[in-house]
Amino acid sequence: MSTETWTVQRILDSTTDYLRTHGSESPRLEAEILLAHSRGCRRIELYTRYAEELTDTERTTMRELVRRRAKAEPVAYLVGHREFYALDFQVTTDVLVPRPETETLVLGLLDRADRKQPGRVLDLGTGSGCIAVTVAVNWPLAAVTAVDLSPAAAEVARRNAKQHKVEDRLEVLVGDLYEPLPAQSRFDFIASNPPYIRTDEMAGLPADVAGYEPHLALEGGTDGMD
Repeated sequence: MSTETWTVQRILDSTTDYLRTHGSESPRLEAEILLAHSRGCRRIELYTRYAEELTDTERTTMRELVRRRAKAEPVAYLVGHREFYALDFQVTTDVLVPRPETETLVLGLLDRADRKQPGRVLDLGTGSGCIAVTVAVNWPLAAVTAVDLSPAAAEVARRNAKQHKVEDRLEVLVGDLYEPLPAQSRFDFIASNPPYIRTDEMAGLPADVAGYEPHLALEGGTDGMD
């Protein structure tokens, strides 16, 4: 019988190798995120605890997370959150996982805004609320309205607004694009990251996208513009 102990370092090394063989593009990062979640600590704390041995509960939790990740389930869904624009956002399978490239949209809006003045911002297809919440956090004088067709996604956005203490300036509405907005609504900025993938392209998406993320937020119809 092996007498080797399952230390933090050993788990990280073995998980990194395992995820690499299963197609992960960032196996070490993913291993650290999953282990930190399993241990209930911050990822940075792992670096000072390499010699610590995992408890049976931690090992069981980690083993299950790694098994699911090897089947392409997104890390953000496994741990229930994702960083975006240096903020932490709750995510569920009802919303897209926030993408780093979407940060450029937020950056462009904030660069163009006069953040010393009040402003009104509309976010269409808000999903997790990462765009709307980030704008509200970084523009304290802005009033933000976020719209999503999915009631479940809208609820995630509300939770993120509350988590970042901007719920008093961020209204989340359920409906199709402009439909739920009051008549004569006016905005200084309109932001959106809408579904744009053609129906015939959906099958070619990576497994972690096509198999797990909500198609309502991805599929843009036959021409990607529906």
